[in-house]
Amino acid sequence: MRLMMSMAGARHGGAEAFFERLAMAFARRDVKIQVAIRRDDDRAERLGAADIQPIQLPYGGPFDFTTRRKLTRAVDAFSPHIFLSFMSRAAKFAPPARPRERLHIARLGGYYAGKYYQACDHLIGNTTDICRHLIEEKFAMERVHYLPNFVDERLATAADRAQYGTPAEAPLVVAMGRLHENKAFDILIEALAEAPGVHLWLAGDGPLASDMKKLCRRKGLEDRVRLLGWIDDPSSLLEAADIVAVPSRREPLGNVVLEAWARRKPVVAAASEGPAQLIEDGSNGLLCAVDDVTGLAAALRRLADDREFAEAIATAGYENYRERFSEASVVDAYLTLFKRLCDDADIDWKGE
Repeated sequence: MRLMMSMAGARHGGAEAFFERLAMAFARRDVKIQVAIRRDDDRAERLGAADIQPIQLPYGGPFDFTTRRKLTRAVDAFSPHIFLSFMSRAAKFAPPARPRERLHIARLGGYYAGKYYQACDHLIGNTTDICRHLIEEKFAMERVHYLPNFVDERLATAADRAQYGTPAEAPLVVAMGRLHENKAFDILIEALAEAPGVHLWLAGDGPLASDMKKLCRRKGLEDRVRLLGWIDDPSSLLEAADIVAVPSRREPLGNVVLEAWARRKPVVAAASEGPAQLIEDGSNGLLCAVDDVTGLAAALRRLADDREFAEAIATAGYENYRERFSEASVVDAYLTLFKRLCDDADIDWKGE
């Protein structure tokens, strides 16, 4: 099977990171793959290290007359059975599908307007709720498919707590993401003020970075909170964590939940869209209401004080991850779907 993937995302982000992981996973499964990305030398280097040589294009605005021409030329030369676009801009630049030759499938990780995907043959949502949203956007059920994400499963050495001035015996919470209103890290910092002795490493950058620093000073938490900035590979932070927190107001999936589960870490999350679908409260994680400072603080204290309970929900999360969200199971599901859709469209993907 020949697969072409197209992504016009930013330098950092969950969808962008999953795009890279998925492309590399397909390559490991001997799928013939071509990749087109918005110009990014660092991303190109990471893909190149996995023997994927990406085509770099502008993916610009209305006066970008280069991307479509060059992308169409690359698609015609590669002749993929599946063209898989990530995010609306990549879908916009996609060449038209060709009956009995190739399908255009868009993968969505958020609640985007259906108008951007009208030319797609099929849509993949990474949560069942996103799939519901797409059906509400008037896409036929048979065109909408649920396939979850997987996360980086590579083992890592735990980060040295002393490097960040964190006592070895202190309960340590790790949180990650863009410092944006949707992530609700302000609620997490306020909750920490109600959880004495608990420390926090917050990895991320964004428009609210200075606000987070001011909030820590106002709450007198400079000695217990470390704002680490953006970290490309946070696996060592997760290995060092006692608790992983996902306080988001809006979170379509919650990759951080999966990353914590993959490393047997207990998770506490606000009951936003994605975490509420993943977590069974008290079984494989703890949920609190969105924007509930007191509830989040209580959950942090419970996990910090009851290590046996924390270990039990971490184990349950890991078992859930292995069953539904491992790389092997997700890539199997993608390939099964691609082959079925090609068969249904009378595309001969077995011909070579």
